[in-house]
Amino acid sequence: MTCPGTPAIMPRFPRGLLSVANSSQARKRARQAEERRQRNASARSRMRTTVKKTKQAVLAGDKALAATLFKAAEPVIDAAIGKGLIHKNTAARTKSRLNASIRSLD
Repeated sequence: MTCPGTPAIMPRFPRGLLSVANSSQARKRARQAEERRQRNASARSRMRTTVKKTKQAVLAGDKALAATLFKAAEPVIDAAIGKGLIHKNTAARTKSRLNASIRSLD
């Protein structure tokens, strides 16, 4: 239920166009948060892409390519731990499952 004269659905603003920060410190923190969000999104995407390419190589049955891609994916996954994007146990589980799927190819 809405008040008379107000839209039923509030308009959604793209990130960065509308800042609700009132103080200079809050504006700076909002700016830093946006920069970090974009940096984290890029690193997370890079990690997911390397894992996905490795999985595709495993599904294709190409053990040599999968092993090469896994060697490239390992440091990317480890970097995601250091940046706080994923938990160390999540990374260990991901690497373990990828490695097990590669070893199962014969």
